[in-house]
Amino acid sequence: MTVSSGSPGWYLRRLSRMGPREVGGRVGDAVRRRRWRSAPPDCPSVTGARFTAVLPAGTIAAVPPDAAKRLIAEADRLMAGHAEYFGVDRDDMAAPDWWYDPKTGRRAPGGYAFDVPYRDEDAVGDIKQIWEPSRHQYLTQLAAAYAITGDERYAERVAEHLRSWWTANAPLRGAHWTSGIELGIRLLSWVWIRRLLDGWPGAAGLFEGNPVARDQIWHHQRWLAAFPSRGSSANNHVIAEAAGQLAAACAFGWFPSSQRWRADALTSLERQLRSNTFGSGLNRELATEYHGLVLELGLAAVAEADAAGVPVPATVRLVLLRMTDALAAIVDSRLRPPRQGDADDGHGLVVDGAGTDRWASLLATGDAVFGRLAWWPTVTGTDVRTPLLAALITPTEPSVTRPPSRPGHFADAGLTILRGPGEIWCRCDGGPHGFLSIAAHAHADALSVEVRHDGVDVLADPGTYCYHGQPEWRRYFRSTLGHNTLQLDGADQSVSGGPFLWTRHARSRVLVAEPSDEGVARWCAEHDGYQRSVHRRRVELTAAAEELRVVDEVRGPRREVRLAFHLGPAIAAELVDNRAQLTWTRDGEDRSAVLDLPGQLSWRAHRGATEPPLGWYSAGFGRKEPTTTLVGTGFADGARGFTTVLRFRG
Repeated sequence: MTVSSGSPGWYLRRLSRMGPREVGGRVGDAVRRRRWRSAPPDCPSVTGARFTAVLPAGTIAAVPPDAAKRLIAEADRLMAGHAEYFGVDRDDMAAPDWWYDPKTGRRAPGGYAFDVPYRDEDAVGDIKQIWEPSRHQYLTQLAAAYAITGDERYAERVAEHLRSWWTANAPLRGAHWTSGIELGIRLLSWVWIRRLLDGWPGAAGLFEGNPVARDQIWHHQRWLAAFPSRGSSANNHVIAEAAGQLAAACAFGWFPSSQRWRADALTSLERQLRSNTFGSGLNRELATEYHGLVLELGLAAVAEADAAGVPVPATVRLVLLRMTDALAAIVDSRLRPPRQGDADDGHGLVVDGAGTDRWASLLATGDAVFGRLAWWPTVTGTDVRTPLLAALITPTEPSVTRPPSRPGHFADAGLTILRGPGEIWCRCDGGPHGFLSIAAHAHADALSVEVRHDGVDVLADPGTYCYHGQPEWRRYFRSTLGHNTLQLDGADQSVSGGPFLWTRHARSRVLVAEPSDEGVARWCAEHDGYQRSVHRRRVELTAAAEELRVVDEVRGPRREVRLAFHLGPAIAAELVDNRAQLTWTRDGEDRSAVLDLPGQLSWRAHRGATEPPLGWYSAGFGRKEPTTTLVGTGFADGARGFTTVLRFRG
């Protein structure tokens, strides 16, 4: 049973996943929060502050026209007061209420930041809805629109909203001062807003000439220096904290502590990037969207250091290079990476309009900064961010050997990509359950498969949908039944102790990994998540037949089995006995496949069920839609395996 975050049971479980050093650090944090409850200190006086981290001449002219057009369309929508956050359309963004959640209609309480129960939706509202606009990434879009067009309406709106936010959110007051990742990303946004507004006459008066702005910038950095994510929480959050701190200390280096903050942030960034990344280049959280977030944050941080002439350790660039090569290796024919683990639509730096491909943008930046390899997929789209970052980052010749051909197996991450003709793409999961002792963003998805045909989800990973406030949906989307794998006796493979906490982790190991574009590609792995039983799965992709064969074996006593296959939202299915006819359309062309399911199980199609949830797909955080899930029920007694065959047609 999942314990709600913030309950006494949750705190006990959370404490059990901490080591002595982390416990000591958190005790120190608690003492510091109590001491900070009194009136916060004043920002040190600053004289002669200047902003020098400007874009090189000609940078804006290098922005591709179609990317600029998309951005201006987005900026005009924002100017009209419209934005969309996590599936909720807002029409109040001309003058936003910074503490209001339009999803629940609640306003977050004020008061001392560390007293705000931000995990409690009944008291605060959906905290993601409240936090997201205050990352001020929509303001970086407006500032970029000003830089491209010179239209002062965009700059004036940015200034109006920043002044409003600073007035409503005094240091250490309210929900926007409760989480370090929010402060870090907000600082990064402010740096880019100031840079992109540099040609506007009011820019200096808004930032370096404004004591309120200086006070906010100083208090943000003081907070981040005091309360870094630590121990079992040192995941993508600590990268955002270090990146934001480094960016601000480089670009807004006006304070007595700026040099120390800059050095400490750079040290943290270097250490945590290595800690958060496998040697293969994949993010250790095994949650693909966080791979993208960390890569964006790392590139933005390096851009600030290079712009300020601050030497960056070679290991930082090496990790970012490996992350970029790994991303190029795992995407499908439409440049979509796996849908693995949690995803909350988080971005490090946003200066592009709707319709810009995030992953193509990252690969384009990687090409500009590191140089593409011959096996990289072709990137045809354009973006605003790449020329901006490339203008600041100093190109360096990699001092390491990069993969000579496209990798298909990442042994340290347990991730294998099988590819076949007709743009068949299959991800097989035999890796660790997650990162650190709590595996916060992991799903109970050991041995799951994800299959696409020409970029269309056929056997889909359903996604994430939500974090707080809807525990039954949180449980479903990260459950074993919510993935294309096998469940025994109605239990998850790993044991959850809360919405971001796992108290027992299934251990997987890959036995065979032979990815190949020709002939037969093979993969086999097993896990020990079910006590007294071992689940082993074999996958074979036969190129000539365009056939994928999945064989599941359960070694141990007789157990009740549920085997699930989640179809993508574009797939129509007709199930007769143990055969499903699958059809879909791609680029106006009809496609089809046949899914032959194990005959010893009883099969049923589920779609959009709610009690309990089953048959859903989440394309993005806060959004879900019905889709078809095929579930076979029966028993495993070890006598024979369950064989599933997916055959594609023209």
